[in-house]
Amino acid sequence: MYAIIETGGKQYKVQNGDQIKVEKLNAEAGSAVVFDKVLAAGEGADIKVGTPYLEGLTVEGEVVESGKGDKVIIFKYKAKKDYRKKQGHRQPYTLVEIKAVAGEKAAPKKEEPAVEAAPVEEAAAEEVVEEKPIEKMLKAELIEYAEKNGIEIDAKATKAEIIEVIKAAN
Repeated sequence: MYAIIETGGKQYKVQNGDQIKVEKLNAEAGSAVVFDKVLAAGEGADIKVGTPYLEGLTVEGEVVESGKGDKVIIFKYKAKKDYRKKQGHRQPYTLVEIKAVAGEKAAPKKEEPAVEAAPVEEAAAEEVVEEKPIEKMLKAELIEYAEKNGIEIDAKATKAEIIEVIKAAN
């Protein structure tokens, strides 16, 4: 289900889970925001359109951050008149994540697949580190390799010294 809302003199088409940049709102990060100017809401043939707004329908969101947009340069000049004026502007905005559209709350995100995928990637990364020749490893990789194999080294030592210690231990 989607809705068309109005805020800051602009209209936005939103769905659950969307993140939109709107004109700056007086709200801190993490606070809830309610948009009550809903112009239309629905899905497919089951859409309701307001005149101008739908009564009783709201869109709820949460402020993610507030900031300033990219810099826009305004450069004015008049040819042959030695008139040049350069001005910059960064428009303030508020990033809002939509949590509920017309009363329908967003489904909770599943984090289980990401948790299962992480150990597999770590195991694959370990195998790559072991197959890599010691001379081609970075200093951080050498320190990690030494810790895994129980070799005592000085972390402040140079890369060449660490390689010598590891070769001597093997």
